[in-house]
Amino acid sequence: MDFDINNITATATTLLTTFGLKILGALLAWLVGRWLIGITVTMVSSGLARQHVDPTLLRYIGNIVNVALNVVLVVAILGYFGVETTSFAALIAAMGIAIGAAWAGLLANFAAGAFIVILRPFKVGDYVRVAGIEGTVKEIGLFATTILLPDNITAFVGNNKIFSDTIQNCSVADYRRVDRTAQLAHSVDVHDAVKRLKQALGAIPNIRKEVGPDVEIIDFNPRGPVLAVRAYTHTDHYWQVYFDINRVIVETFGSAGYPVPEEHVLMRQSAAKAA
Repeated sequence: MDFDINNITATATTLLTTFGLKILGALLAWLVGRWLIGITVTMVSSGLARQHVDPTLLRYIGNIVNVALNVVLVVAILGYFGVETTSFAALIAAMGIAIGAAWAGLLANFAAGAFIVILRPFKVGDYVRVAGIEGTVKEIGLFATTILLPDNITAFVGNNKIFSDTIQNCSVADYRRVDRTAQLAHSVDVHDAVKRLKQALGAIPNIRKEVGPDVEIIDFNPRGPVLAVRAYTHTDHYWQVYFDINRVIVETFGSAGYPVPEEHVLMRQSAAKAA
């Protein structure tokens, strides 16, 4: 069989040129699409920011818009190459089911993140106790929440773990209570100790004077009475006040000359055994 080399070459050149132009067109469409997506996300974020939308919700919506537009761009490029988009949509749905079964925990984190954003038990900047840790919320992501711990370590906690457990938000109220205890010896005058402690606590910076502090007897043990020492402060000053109260207790009792609390055990021996 005779082959027409010229026709084959011309056909191959035409096909390669067409395919190359499609590749260049797809690359150009991808670059332009990505540029337009960036502009769109920026415009959406700016519009929401002008409406004073919460920063947490702002980032959340921005991520969703970015992912959705990228999916649309990929589908459009595949359609440009002649791929049946309806089949592709069915494929995505099937993959979604498979991924959903395999990544049930990840999707649960996604759903929990949506509920956190909608119900707003906390927001970025709040000091919270969640999932056994506490710290300042830095970001609420699609799947995990970023929390800065007091020792400057960043923790990433799954949203589902947060939402399925107790959430304590320390930033909702204007102040929170610092709880400490002070042990007294049996021989110490309780009224004198309470008076001295209240006077000393009043000099601690950042304590709210209008709601405290409180010093009262909370318990008794073999060493003597136990005082509950409570002060109120803003979350930002919690640990400073916590340590200051400990220092004030030691300094106040030391300057008053109170004896060190000791546990005394009295043993009696019956006369019959003694004989």
